[in-house]
Amino acid sequence: FLPDVTVPCEICDGKRYNREALEIKFKDKNIAEVLNMTVTEAVEFFENIPRVRRKLQTMQDVGLGYIRLGQPATHLSGGEAQRVKLATELSKRATGQTLYMLDEPTTGLSFEDCAHLMRVLHRLVDTGNSVVLIEHHLDLIKSADWLIDLGPGAGDKGGDLITEGTPEDLVAVEASLTGRYLKDILPLAASEAEPMRAAD
Repeated sequence: FLPDVTVPCEICDGKRYNREALEIKFKDKNIAEVLNMTVTEAVEFFENIPRVRRKLQTMQDVGLGYIRLGQPATHLSGGEAQRVKLATELSKRATGQTLYMLDEPTTGLSFEDCAHLMRVLHRLVDTGNSVVLIEHHLDLIKSADWLIDLGPGAGDKGGDLITEGTPEDLVAVEASLTGRYLKDILPLAASEAEPMRAAD
């Protein structure tokens, strides 16, 4: 099969709005130009509109500053879509009684964006919420309050409880593959820990 072919509209030049709509401007930008902004650019553009700025700032805080405002939802990766949902939740009034469950939210994030996301997750926990992550990013794993290590392998070769506890506890379990990786970034825990056996 041949790939889809897209041809820009001759009337709007691919902007998706008629001439009358494009003539309406806010701070010298029409709607097509606003939707072409990244979240980071829009935070500054809407700085004097607190309600809009707060929502955009939350998106930036979860590492979505590079997303364009007009980007179709179907073009978001799984991790990006999760973070959009997370930003939506974070921009609501906090109750301190919410359970957030996220599946690998760091997928595709730069080191800097991972640090932003970690701060947001810590903020959620600090305000009384609970966060459950499925994650392979060691920086997030090492900052967890409690870990559940499943294995011994992946897919059909895994699914059994190897151990659970703090990151330092996992380092002390010889059967924990996660603990072996954590040992390199938790040197004090690795040198002081006494070997423990895996969970039955």
